[in-house]
Formats: sequence, C-alpha cells, structure tokens
Amino acid sequence: MKKILQKYLINASIKSVWQALVDSKMIEDWSGGPAKMSAIETSEFSLWGGDIYGKNVEVFPNQKLVQEWQEKKWDKPSKVTFNLKSKGDKTEIELIHENVPDSSFKDITLGWKDYYLGPLKKYLEDRFIS
Repeated sequence: MKKILQKYLINASIKSVWQALVDSKMIEDWSGGPAKMSAIETSEFSLWGGDIYGKNVEVFPNQKLVQEWQEKKWDKPSKVTFNLKSKGDKTEIELIHENVPDSSFKDITLGWKDYYLGPLKKYLEDRFIS
C-alpha cells in the first residue's frame, strides 16, 4: 500500500473550492460524469456512475474532508483527505490519499491530476476568473 500527497493552489475562495468538492451538480460539471455527494458525515457517495464510491468519515466545512474511497477491484477502501487553507484570495488544497494499492499507484497518482483536482482547479478558475 502506498500514499499520495499532492498540493494545488486554486485561484478561488475556500468556500468555492469546498462547494466544488461536496456539491453533486458542481462535481458533475467539472468531472463530466454522474456524481452523488454531500457534506454530511457518514453519508455515502459515488463518482463517475459508481466507478469510485465510499463514505464521508469526517466533515469540517471549508477546512477538511476525510473519505473512504473504494474501487470495485480493491479488497479494502483507501483513505482520502482534503485539507483546505486560505492563501490570500486563493485556496491551497492538500490531498493525502493513503492505502493506495501498489498495482494502482501510478494510475491513481495521475488520475488526481488529470481527472479530479486538475479539472476542479480549471473549472473554478475558468468560472470565477474569466
């Protein structure tokens, strides 16, 4: 099992970044796939029509979101933590993804950049900066 650590600086408010992490409609807009998500602790979620699914473990609005993430081919869930910090009028989002299966490590590492936090950043910056 491996751990992924990534940081992104997003030119958007912490409230906007938080909303893009927990609002199903916004997730569908930036991810391009069906999503079920909420900001309620213990609630279940699914992304891309169920390709990724899990539950919210800890929810601290505009600060921290901890989730159990599962793929169908994984034996057990991994742990994903999003930490948010204001940096002036921008937001730093720190991703910590723990218990990533060795066989999926490379794909998941690239996936965060190409399919999740990269598109979320682009979506927010295009939406609020343009």
